[in-house]
Amino acid sequence: MNIPAFGLGTFRLQGQTVIGSVRNALDVGYRVIDTAQIYGNEADIGQAIAESGVPRSELFLTTKIWIENMSASTLIPSLRQSLEKLRTDHVDLTLIHWPSPGGAVPLKETLDALREAQTDGLTSQIGVSNFTTSLLAEAIAVVGRENITTNQVEISPYLQNRKLAVFAREQGIHLTSYMTLAYGGVLNDPLLGEIATAHGATPAQIALAWALQQGYAVIPSSTRRENLQSNLNAVNIVLTDEDMARIATLDRGERQASPEGIAPEWD
Repeated sequence: MNIPAFGLGTFRLQGQTVIGSVRNALDVGYRVIDTAQIYGNEADIGQAIAESGVPRSELFLTTKIWIENMSASTLIPSLRQSLEKLRTDHVDLTLIHWPSPGGAVPLKETLDALREAQTDGLTSQIGVSNFTTSLLAEAIAVVGRENITTNQVEISPYLQNRKLAVFAREQGIHLTSYMTLAYGGVLNDPLLGEIATAHGATPAQIALAWALQQGYAVIPSSTRRENLQSNLNAVNIVLTDEDMARIATLDRGERQASPEGIAPEWD
C-alpha cells in the first residue's frame, strides 16, 4: 500500500470552479485528486479528468463514503454511483469520511463492506478519515493495520494533533493532513513569514513542507493556477530542525472542522 505525498483537495469546490481547479492542477503536474460523496463534485471532477486527456493510469483518485452510506446495504451501491460520476471503474482509495455518529452503524459493518468493495475491484485501497486514537484502534482491531492505507485528519501548524500522530506512528498508520493551510490562516503568520523569507518561499509552502517533512500526505486546494503551482513546489523545500521546532510552538489546538452532530469526541 502507498499513497502519494501531494494531491489536490476539492472541498467546497463545485461546478466550473472545481472543473477549472482540476484542469489547472493536472496541467501543472498534479496526479492525485481527493474528493468525497458529500462534496457534490464527483461528476464535475469526472468531466474535468475526461477533458484533460490525462490517462486514468497516471491518476490516484480518492473518494469518501458519507455517513448515510455506511451500512452493508448502501456502501457498495453508493460507491458504484461515485465511480459512475467520476467516469472510472475504480478509485485508488476509499475512506470512511466520518465515524458513524453515535455508532449508529457499527464500524465493523462499514469496514467489512469496504473490504468487499476492495475485493470486487471497486477500490484499490481503503482507509479512514477523522478517526481519533480510540476509533483508529478499533479499526485496526477489525481489519488490521496493514489494511488501513491512511487516516485523513485535520493537521495544521495550529492543530498539530500530536497525540494522534504519535499513536498512528506507533501503529504504522500513515496520516494525510487536510486543512494544512488552516483556511489560509497561515498566509499572514509572522513566524511562518520569517521562515519563508529565509527559504525564498511563501508561508503556504512552509506549512506544506512542515507537514510533508513529518511524513504526512497533503491535499491543499486552490482555484488559481499560480497558487496550485506554488503549492506543488513545496515538495522541494527542506526545513531545518530549528524551523521545525519554531513551527511546533504554533500549536494551539485550533480546529477548523468539527461539524456538530457528526464530529467524534476529539483527542
